[in-house]
Amino acid sequence: MNAKFRLIIMNFLQFAVWGAYLTSMGSYLVSVNQASHIGMFYAVQGIVSMFMPALIGIVADRWVPAQKLYSFCHLTAGVFMLAAGYYGYSAGADVSFTTLFSLYTMSVAFYMPTLALSNSVAYSVLEGAGFDTIKAFPPIRIFGTIGFICAMLFVDITQYQITYAQFLVSGVLGIALSLYAILFLPNIAVSKSDAKQKSLAESLGLDAFKLFKQKKMALFFIFSMFLGVSLQITNGFANPFITSFKAIPEFADSFGANHANALISLSQISETLCILLIPFFLRRFGIKKVMLIAMVAWVLRFGLFGAGDPGPNVWMFILSMLVYGVAFDFFNISGSLFVDKETNPHIRSSAQGMFMLMTNGIGATIGTLSAQAVVSHYTYSIEHEGAFYTVGDWSTVWYIFAGYALVVAILFAWVFKYKHQPQEL
Repeated sequence: MNAKFRLIIMNFLQFAVWGAYLTSMGSYLVSVNQASHIGMFYAVQGIVSMFMPALIGIVADRWVPAQKLYSFCHLTAGVFMLAAGYYGYSAGADVSFTTLFSLYTMSVAFYMPTLALSNSVAYSVLEGAGFDTIKAFPPIRIFGTIGFICAMLFVDITQYQITYAQFLVSGVLGIALSLYAILFLPNIAVSKSDAKQKSLAESLGLDAFKLFKQKKMALFFIFSMFLGVSLQITNGFANPFITSFKAIPEFADSFGANHANALISLSQISETLCILLIPFFLRRFGIKKVMLIAMVAWVLRFGLFGAGDPGPNVWMFILSMLVYGVAFDFFNISGSLFVDKETNPHIRSSAQGMFMLMTNGIGATIGTLSAQAVVSHYTYSIEHEGAFYTVGDWSTVWYIFAGYALVVAILFAWVFKYKHQPQEL
């Protein structure tokens, strides 16, 4: 088995583990009358992302080979996710927030570091096999998104998107990946000399705070946090929103209302295609305009949800899914490239960690908790034909999110000054 094929399987399973529940967990929580806690379940991913990847990274740098630690993290995360699924099975409709949330939190605490570890493993394996990582890695990474989509569709087809079974699927995939990593990924030597030269502050990425002394980088990180607020909102609330149309007679039998995950999977398909457009857009327009395009795409993403429905206006839902690739990739990947280009090599890893902290950590945590407050204010749970649904003024909810993204875009266009130099990209 050659190096690329091994990494393709690793990336496929890596994101399949996440795709099994990330977009559908909200609907399960609604079905067990836990709709008011959706925000906390998604926010905790951001909370653990503030410290767990850095701590696990230190262990990988100093003591344990990356592929072994990667395997251990997936094994631990998988066991806790299986426990969450088993608890959901045994509790039925009488789910305790404290118990389910605790098991879920322990699982994501060990899963989130694997996102960075998977990149580290991939780069090390490719370099060891003599490949150019810049050219070789993106086509491999696309299979991660394909794995995410396949898991989503499997959960949709089996109707697991509204049951505890999605956690069981994720747990089984995680344990399978753990075994795969031990059996088929090559050993990655610990770079003890490099690790010992780093201070604890450097290993934790704290030296990246020096970048806030530069106005350009300070503004970039602050707006990254503001835009990061939008990242997890639709993951948490799109599925419950679309599924809620089953409680409305005229939409009850529509494909979208009954197969929300299948509809949402168009977002990940769009994401796969948009990755390929980024080099052209960066060379042609530069980072500021590309990030502005992403911000406008978030406005459309939310606004189209507010105006659409799974019936005659389902085309608005479909268009919302298609612009997601632009909203997500043009911000995340372009932002990461900007950080790589604008920082010194000795601080580059820490700067990338800071970008992730501001977006997927602080920004996403604030976003999901704030979104929960907005959703709770404008919607409410009802029981319909033996199932719970979150209904109410969803349009206003999505328009509020769209308005927020629009304000951020206007402020970014006005405040962030950056002159594009085409030859640099």
